[in-house]
Amino acid sequence: MRTEVIVRHLGYILLFNGIFLFISFLISFFGGESSAIPLLFSAITCFILGMFPMIFVPVSEDLSFNEGVIIVVAGWTITCLIGTLPYIMWGGEFSFTNAWFESVSGYTTTGSTILNDIEALPKGLLFWRSSTHFIGGIGIILFALLILPQSKSSRIVLLHAEMSEISKSNFRTNARKVIFILVLVYFGLTLSETILLMFAGLNFFDAINHSFATVATGGFSTKNLSVASFHSISVEVIIMVFMVLSGIHFGLLFNTFTGKSQNIFKSSVTRTYILVMALGIIAVALKLFTSGTFNGGDSLRFASFQVISLASTTGFANADSASWPVFTQIILMYFTIQCAMVGSTSGGMKFDRIFLFFKSIKKLITEQNHPNAVVVIKVDKNPISEQLINHTAVFIILYIFIFFLTTVLLTLANVDVMTAFSASIATIGNVGPGFGDVSSLGNFSGLPDIAKWLLSVNMLMGRLEIFNILALFYLKN
Repeated sequence: MRTEVIVRHLGYILLFNGIFLFISFLISFFGGESSAIPLLFSAITCFILGMFPMIFVPVSEDLSFNEGVIIVVAGWTITCLIGTLPYIMWGGEFSFTNAWFESVSGYTTTGSTILNDIEALPKGLLFWRSSTHFIGGIGIILFALLILPQSKSSRIVLLHAEMSEISKSNFRTNARKVIFILVLVYFGLTLSETILLMFAGLNFFDAINHSFATVATGGFSTKNLSVASFHSISVEVIIMVFMVLSGIHFGLLFNTFTGKSQNIFKSSVTRTYILVMALGIIAVALKLFTSGTFNGGDSLRFASFQVISLASTTGFANADSASWPVFTQIILMYFTIQCAMVGSTSGGMKFDRIFLFFKSIKKLITEQNHPNAVVVIKVDKNPISEQLINHTAVFIILYIFIFFLTTVLLTLANVDVMTAFSASIATIGNVGPGFGDVSSLGNFSGLPDIAKWLLSVNMLMGRLEIFNILALFYLKN
């Protein structure tokens, strides 16, 4: 294990963060805000720490897989740590624990917050907060791979360490093109949504911040009441469309935009994902209407937004679902567990794994009824290996075990059952809001510090898909 090679790559990551910190400083400086000095100090710190490895550590052409795993996990951890600096220096509601929680939530695109008054933050700090979504949405490692000179073998190692095998299933090209496709779709969606939101009446600042949060499937808003504060159906519709798009495999989106045959319309996983969301919307809307919670139009409006928001793991809110009927909360909680598709910016379990899980059940039933049959699971006529199927089953079991264990530990810290259970699911799924004290228009500020640290680990586990973190304990020199 070559420590100097790992340190040099971590330097690249710090430099990239420094760019966004400096942009945030400029917003604060020209706005005459109190966050200018904290942001400038944080940017300078990032640049200095990032430049030292560039100067003193020689360039290495190749990486081992072990080095790649450490770079990915350490890169995310150091990025989250450096993200706390402007929060801590500015003060307000940010203790170190709160700053860490907010930073991890931003970079992992979870969107859970400890802030009671979001609108009290200066614009520069709000932009930095949204920037952590933008950086973390596509992955800081993937950004570095795109802009930095890497050997082909190093690029493959880091891509393999950053993305799960199931996430790469719809990419039939080399590593650099995969990265190019991901970033091109990411920037394209962000730019398109920003323009449309401005046409819908938002100013540029609110439009770009909400686009960062939508396309990254994060959920940080510049408003205390999230998207509900705009009181605009057109804004909600635009955000809903981009939440759906951002939850779909970016490779399929690229193929659709470029007219290729393997696209979202021919993908059985995508069609099923959209169908399940549609059924969820219908179920929630009918219950809201029949229970007298809202009229017909509002029931469909609020049900659509909340289901799509949680299914895509974005976490925006246009209503307080904590007061909705229990049936609707259970449906919404299912989507918090399900999450969006692999190859998107979402975290969590991923719908593709659930899709494969039910395919596996069908295979087992067929084999039981026909012992001599050779059954091969196929998705869009492509056979799925037994290794990937087994990996998927283990991942689902481990995922469920972790959020149940987290729930137990939270209740040990005197958190009520509903809050503990929904917070555990919402953080490992990188969704953001839960129910109870952490509902869609609530926040995590009232939780004890130990709970915030535990949930921060959950967020990182969800974003790095569990195995990368566990792999650290099994690496050999």
